[in-house]
Amino acid sequence: MTLRQTLHALPRDARDTLFLLCVIAWVIAPQVNVLPVWACLLAGGLLLWRGWLAWKGRPLPTRWVLAIPLILAVGGTLYTHRTILGRDAGVTLIVMLLALKMLELRARRDAMVVFFLGFFTMLSNFFFSQSLFTAAAMLVALLGLLAAVVNAHMPVGRPPLTQTLRTAGTMALLGAPIMAALFMLFPRMAPLWGMPSDTMAGRSGLSGVMKVGNIAELALDDSVAMRVRFDTPNGAPPPQSDLYFRGPVFGAFDGVEWHPLGARSGDMLQSSPSTLANLQVRGEPVRYEVTLEAHQRPWLLLLDAAATKPAISGMDTLMTQDLQWLTNRPITAVVRYKAESHPDFSHGPSAPTPSLRAYTELPASFNPRTLALAQQMRNDPQIAPNPAQNNAEALVNAALARLRTGGYTYTLEPGVYGQHTADEFWFDRKEGFCEHIASSFVVLMRALDIPARIVTGYQGGDRNPVDGLWTLRQADAHAWAEVWLAGRGWVRVDPTGAVAPGRTGAFERLRAPQGALAAAMGTVLSPGLAQSLRAVWEAVNNSWNQWVLDYTQSRQLDLLKALGFEAPSWQDLTMVLGFLIIFAALAGMAWSLWERSQHDPWLRLLARARQRLARAGLVLPPTLPPRAMAERVQAQFGAPAAAVADWLLRLERLRYAPQPDTEWSHLRREFNTLPWPPASKH
Repeated sequence: MTLRQTLHALPRDARDTLFLLCVIAWVIAPQVNVLPVWACLLAGGLLLWRGWLAWKGRPLPTRWVLAIPLILAVGGTLYTHRTILGRDAGVTLIVMLLALKMLELRARRDAMVVFFLGFFTMLSNFFFSQSLFTAAAMLVALLGLLAAVVNAHMPVGRPPLTQTLRTAGTMALLGAPIMAALFMLFPRMAPLWGMPSDTMAGRSGLSGVMKVGNIAELALDDSVAMRVRFDTPNGAPPPQSDLYFRGPVFGAFDGVEWHPLGARSGDMLQSSPSTLANLQVRGEPVRYEVTLEAHQRPWLLLLDAAATKPAISGMDTLMTQDLQWLTNRPITAVVRYKAESHPDFSHGPSAPTPSLRAYTELPASFNPRTLALAQQMRNDPQIAPNPAQNNAEALVNAALARLRTGGYTYTLEPGVYGQHTADEFWFDRKEGFCEHIASSFVVLMRALDIPARIVTGYQGGDRNPVDGLWTLRQADAHAWAEVWLAGRGWVRVDPTGAVAPGRTGAFERLRAPQGALAAAMGTVLSPGLAQSLRAVWEAVNNSWNQWVLDYTQSRQLDLLKALGFEAPSWQDLTMVLGFLIIFAALAGMAWSLWERSQHDPWLRLLARARQRLARAGLVLPPTLPPRAMAERVQAQFGAPAAAVADWLLRLERLRYAPQPDTEWSHLRREFNTLPWPPASKH
């Protein structure tokens, strides 16, 4: 017996239960990567148990038996999250309750509880991701849950699943215009999906500290970090040497990790308060629009250097003394903002200040060979011909020349560095990724008594040929250096460009080795086709971000302006929405009346005749045909009702024998002139 035949042979309750279990599993599946491992295993075990009971026709467990997994679920939630409140703990608990409730599915009331829990669990998927893929998966889940609801309201017979799915699809289509109108016009509050995360666990992107090796790990992540649309006639970006999107700046080094100067932890990074930015810009700005993916941090990514404040709906922004732009809360959802940057700029003090000493500090007992190299370079007359003068720029050029000619290699797999990271890079390994090179370069600069710091962000990117946007991925994460030079202030120096000029000059990226799945796909699809499909998907996903996730209150008001409102407000928005709801109600009423008029007019006329006879005291069953009704009329009322009996006979002939169209019109008009028996007093 095939699986199809086996399913067809199952009782109706078992079949509907198995269908509902599949829908619930589909609803929970997207949360597997955010739920604790024990919760995934327990929920999966409970659903499989319920499916086995339905398949075998076994009775459901008692409540005392269900108390054991319930206690385990609550206890596990408390142990994992230390609370049952909040996003992560709440979602874990609601998933466990949904799986447990399936083992109590005895009556329609239990089914209704399962449906409500299923809809809420479906909604909770958007707490973690609002991507187009998640929305499409939840649309399928919605149709499945609606079909299960339809099944629950069709208790008689054995309706096929195709019929219930068709009904569910019709319900969804009828509700789609209303949902679209509510989405467009319902006043926008603080976004529900922008609720803060309970923890920063699992975040992707740049970090608040830099440990040698962190950015190399990001190079393994090919997900999109941000998209940029340049405001130029052809959408072309600035020169490649200017595509540095600035992120966290690190000025403090403890020998192992780099931290923001003046802050060892925390999201709101603070530079040294006594070091002023002194930003001076020159020339025409580069105007562009950024769509930044959620990274659970409060920093924005802008091209060096933005002098004007980027505007983000619902957020305040500020610039620190080291030119990093921050928001007043973490970026927990896709945001879009416009900015202006000046590639030609200078910043920082032009003359030495006491605050610059913090950028020359190094931890004791670290990298002794690098310190010795710095002393050797200072004493080298070819590099510093006059030790009494400031030879900072010459020393910087000498360090870059050493990187270009010393046999150094740019690689994703330099191995694990030990305690003296700069020593190992300069003298032993001579290979590393951008943060190995930048960190070792800054340590050498500080050993030379030149103020220096590390800047992290993104560099480069590639253009999507479908929508023309410049796409930067996590793999484009980069670290470079800034050194302070007298009379010039802080100057960008990218030592990685000295080791691998193609990294910053031709956007040549180091790519991680392909996995088994990617290699298999590569044998099926040509590289060009795979790249085209990827570009199309990312363009579609970006359109989703732009038109759905980034549909803010300001865009709602812009919609009202397009409708003719000069100075729209939320009151105008509410008024338009109210008129639309009234119009929808009237349209629904008209559609209901039209549908009613489409019913069989012959049956409606026969029903009216039955009502007239019932008033006269002759109550006839609705299943009685007109000929039998005529016999009852003659028997009850005699000769005075002969015309009524004749009319009923002619109505029956019209139903079962071809008659001219005029006969139907004549019968309808004659209905009101017939000598109906008078209404009975009883």
